Amino acid sequence: MERVEIVVDQMDAEPKTQVSMRSIARAVLAPLAFFSLVFLLAGRWDFWQGWVYLGVNLVVLIPMAIAASRDPGMIEERLNPREGMKSWDKLYFGMTVPLYIAALVLGGLAGRFGWLTQIPLALYWASVGVYLTGQAIFLWARFTNRYFSSVVRIQTDRGQTVCRDGPYRFVRHPGYVGGFLFTLTSGIILGSWLSFIPQVVAAAMIFWRTAREDQTLMAELPGYVDYAQKTRFRLIPGIW
Repeated sequence: MERVEIVVDQMDAEPKTQVSMRSIARAVLAPLAFFSLVFLLAGRWDFWQGWVYLGVNLVVLIPMAIAASRDPGMIEERLNPREGMKSWDKLYFGMTVPLYIAALVLGGLAGRFGWLTQIPLALYWASVGVYLTGQAIFLWARFTNRYFSSVVRIQTDRGQTVCRDGPYRFVRHPGYVGGFLFTLTSGIILGSWLSFIPQVVAAAMIFWRTAREDQTLMAELPGYVDYAQKTRFRLIPGIW
């Protein structure tokens, strides 16, 4: 009987391992495919802003892949969330994903044609620092909260509870704090003021999404109202 149970467990574990590896590969390779678009549009390999953008994202993707392998459920939720995504969140993605692609396209074309690329080096490298800081905050929130999904939904299928640890002790939506910082600065790192414009719009929309998600959690997630009373601010301590 014990031998049968061990064999069954091994058979169950193998597909889960394969799914996990596929998910991690997708999480890393998909962004790299987008980054290659920048060089394709720039039409040259000496586009140094493109290499900086690729480099700072690899700094994020590599530890993300390593850490994600420890919690396959988390990465599955982010890549393949189940039913329950809010309709207004679909609108958010429908608007921000094109803005992100537009920033990559404009950054690549600016590298080819030199469109509005006069960004002071001090501002450029400061933006790199802010970008990495934002990514660090985002990853801290992501790895603290095992219910950190890519979409807004109440994960009753996963037994979602309120996360109160790590950066969630300071603000209720630390992932969006990080997201705002790296979204706002990504256009500058691509090397053109043109690529900066769509990302400014996308960064502003993070405030709208934060407010809508906070309302959803207040209404639908048990324990969130009590948490909100103790952790008063959504994004900016002392302000909002």
